[in-house]
Amino acid sequence: MSSLSENVDDRLSGLPEDILSHILSLMPTKFAVRTSVLSKRWKYSWMCVTNLDIDGIDHNHCVDGFSKFVDRVLECCKTSRLRSVRLRCCNEVISKSSVSSWIDKVVRLNVCELDLQLVLHELPLSMLTCKTLTKLRLDVSACKYSVWECPSRVNLPCLKTLDIVVYSNPFDNAFKLVYGCPMLESLSLEVAWCDHRGDYVFKIPTLKRLKLTLLKCGYAVNRVVLRVPNLEYLYVGGMLGSWFVVEDLSSLVEACVSFDCEVSSEVTLLDLWGEFLKGISGVKSLVVQEFLWASHLPIFPNMKCLDLKDIWHSGEILKSCPALEHLHIEKLEDSWWIEPKLVPACMLTNLTTIKFSTRKWQRCDMKFLEYMLGHAEVLKTVTITLENLRTEEKRRLCAELIELPRASRYCEIHFTV
Repeated sequence: MSSLSENVDDRLSGLPEDILSHILSLMPTKFAVRTSVLSKRWKYSWMCVTNLDIDGIDHNHCVDGFSKFVDRVLECCKTSRLRSVRLRCCNEVISKSSVSSWIDKVVRLNVCELDLQLVLHELPLSMLTCKTLTKLRLDVSACKYSVWECPSRVNLPCLKTLDIVVYSNPFDNAFKLVYGCPMLESLSLEVAWCDHRGDYVFKIPTLKRLKLTLLKCGYAVNRVVLRVPNLEYLYVGGMLGSWFVVEDLSSLVEACVSFDCEVSSEVTLLDLWGEFLKGISGVKSLVVQEFLWASHLPIFPNMKCLDLKDIWHSGEILKSCPALEHLHIEKLEDSWWIEPKLVPACMLTNLTTIKFSTRKWQRCDMKFLEYMLGHAEVLKTVTITLENLRTEEKRRLCAELIELPRASRYCEIHFTV
């Protein structure tokens, strides 16, 4: 057994230095550093890693020890270029000077991807002008409503991905950072605003993906202006309390919406919701976590895929999607089904697949499936998932569903466990 262990150790030690450093780069940094005690061959190998993953969650009660560990790692790092660095520590006791010093050292090592999960009060100048940074994440979720300031002009010429949370002065901080990234392609922004009416203007011609989470803490209605001609994916979540003004969303392919509730006292929720839907009406694929009923739905002429989660109200929405091919409904709570007065055009010409899942079977579910099967003339596949039902009940429902009349002779019904 010892001979086998020695052979394995020799084979690992005999690997080329670049392969060894690549393997160590895949580990959390604390484990990579520990390999230095294995042998003389391993003593300095960890210093050539290209990725650093330093997690201080286990050092919350020993801030001094964690700070010394980070200092040592950054001082001993021999690589001329760091591909990625992740620094995580939720302790608010770490000094501002230590955090700034760590970021300065990382920037000098030509870091490409930087993930900071620290309590930040001010973004260091070196980070705001880093010419090698392509991806930046600032996560303060562990310390809600932590504040970071963007005190100077930003120039990040190579940054393509930005993921930030801003709870203080978003006009000055978030957008100062965003507009300092001329090559930005992906933006994830969680932002809070209070009682002001300023416009949030997203004028970013290079942007392809936008994830926007809106947290309101007041009753004023502001405007979110989207001027992003190359945007392909849009996610909007949080509180619906803003007018969405779409000036250019000509490239939008997919949208995902997850609004929580109304927070405005000046206009109705349905006004804001209807205006938002009108703005994204050119989308090809739409996912809605909770569909709010609107009296006048816009036409979605390009929509091929519709995914409704949590609540399913009425078949009227199908009339607004004449090109719909794929419908997915995930029903979590009680709901109801209202048949459309006229059979939607998509059911006569385009709708080929339906996926329906429910955690609580209701009588209206049978009516919905009976209507869809009986009127969708080109339907090919219906996939049904029945959850939280006893085996006998599932068998009975499956037998009933199989016997439902079908308008399409090619339609197959599948059941999943």
